[in-house]
Amino acid sequence: MVTIEELANLDTVKFTKAAAGWSAVSHRAQAYRERVDHDMLSKLRATQQGSAASAVLRDLDRLSKNYQYIHAEGGLIRTALSGLAEELAGPQRKLKQALEEAQGLKFTVRPDGSVEYPKPQGTPSPLLPTPAASGAMPSLMKPDSAPDPNQAKAQDIANRIGDALKEANEIDGRFARALAKLRTDADLKNTDWADVARDLSDVQAATARHPSDLKSRKGKSPKENAEWWSKQSGERKEELITLFPDQVGNLDGIPSAVRDRANREYLPILMGKLEGRSDGKSTEQLEGLKVIDEKLRSGSQPPMFLLGISDQGNGRAIISYGDPDTSKNVSAYVPGLGTKLDKDFADGCVERAQQTALEAQKYNKSSASIVWLGYDAPLMGTDRGFSNADVAMDGKAKDGARDYDRFLDGVHATSQNRDLHVTAIGHSYGSLTVGMASQRPGGIPADDVIILGSPGTGVDKASDLGVGKDHVFVGAAENDPVSKAPSWKDVTATGVATYLFGPWGGRLAHEAAGAAGEDDENWFGKDPASKAFGARRFKVDDGPVPVMGGHGFMPGHSQYFDPGRDPQSARNIGVIVAGRSDLITPEKPR
Repeated sequence: MVTIEELANLDTVKFTKAAAGWSAVSHRAQAYRERVDHDMLSKLRATQQGSAASAVLRDLDRLSKNYQYIHAEGGLIRTALSGLAEELAGPQRKLKQALEEAQGLKFTVRPDGSVEYPKPQGTPSPLLPTPAASGAMPSLMKPDSAPDPNQAKAQDIANRIGDALKEANEIDGRFARALAKLRTDADLKNTDWADVARDLSDVQAATARHPSDLKSRKGKSPKENAEWWSKQSGERKEELITLFPDQVGNLDGIPSAVRDRANREYLPILMGKLEGRSDGKSTEQLEGLKVIDEKLRSGSQPPMFLLGISDQGNGRAIISYGDPDTSKNVSAYVPGLGTKLDKDFADGCVERAQQTALEAQKYNKSSASIVWLGYDAPLMGTDRGFSNADVAMDGKAKDGARDYDRFLDGVHATSQNRDLHVTAIGHSYGSLTVGMASQRPGGIPADDVIILGSPGTGVDKASDLGVGKDHVFVGAAENDPVSKAPSWKDVTATGVATYLFGPWGGRLAHEAAGAAGEDDENWFGKDPASKAFGARRFKVDDGPVPVMGGHGFMPGHSQYFDPGRDPQSARNIGVIVAGRSDLITPEKPR
């Protein structure tokens, strides 16, 4: 129990100094971890092979994770100690004010919290509060004589002393419980990230009464978030990153380097959370996160920035190759049909962002490329309650458009370039998401739009996308069935093919019967590759014929970004992103 003497004489600076010590430990561990990852692991992976090398890599990987564990736990201890010092300062201040007032009135405060005050005749009459720790209201032993003016003052002082002690004991108990859990068994052979997740939750609970500025960010614009963040002290920023890495890491308007750091700290915690689950969704997401984690730790060119990560819905992941804040040219690619946070996304879509960045940097070094999985794309099949009909509707695109627009606003808010050039890229159903984003109030915050393998953008003219028709570019492979998504007329006219093969079966059946080409309507509006749409179509490879040759149903749909499979398309995307659209290789519209 905290006594009057202990609270009055408490030196909170000791807690602050201890917090600073743990902060130094945390930062040092992080520095060591980065050194292991960048100077040892990445170089060994690139140069060494064999069983001996594999054994060394396993040991270094464990060492890296141990440093990260120390960094995380040290940060939590630092935050808890800082929070304890800050919160105890409040009741200590109240107590000192009450004691100073009692001294000025020549009242006597006893160790148990009782207050004596002089009667008018000069004989003392004690005001004896029930000890504050009991939680009961203080009681007054009234003198036999008529009430005197000191009685109310003494009662008020006693009440304030009791409140201060009660508050201090509550704070002390809350933080003591949290700090007691921040311990390890010293066996770091298998770092327990589920334990870190529990520790984070405990420290969050301990500091719950300490106001979090993040709660006030709901509904704020990315520009407002950027201004708010710039005004926070360095200590407050550290506290927010440690306590709420997931929220800071996914808040549009926060600098990319800060989001990257917060998300890298949250990533192993999220992985530990998913490791404790056995459902298929969690297993898939964990596999994807492991691949992303390996890419982050292996080093890359351009450097990777983890701008968002979450297990929400089908999973969220926003990854940039190159720093969007310092780059003059920034692209943000929205993947489409069948995309979810899993190993295929981590290997495929993430690689596409890197390929785009590398192509763009051939024409302008100051270029960054982002893959934005910030929404639930439609999934083919019946897993998790989705069906083939899901891809035929625009609901998910509308939902994603809102968040995509907000993300691009954030890119502008944190950019250090006055002449920032932003390219919105929509692939597959993602092109509909980009199209829907252009229809929101204020339009899409982009300078150029690239549409790839599109079933339609929700508009009938390139000029309707809000960037000017000469700034809308389309890549559509002849053997990509998605770029020839059927209109409702096609589907209703070929119902059997549609039933057997999905919506595009109708279009393929129509083509086989020689009926295609009667109009240029796609499922979600005018065919973006058509003359009527009015965009600038660029050359891409025709792609493998669907089904034939063992390539699967839609092989031509996934090669637009790949310089190995379609160098023309990859180059054209790169020059547009780099702000050199004058260099594209044009293609006639359909």
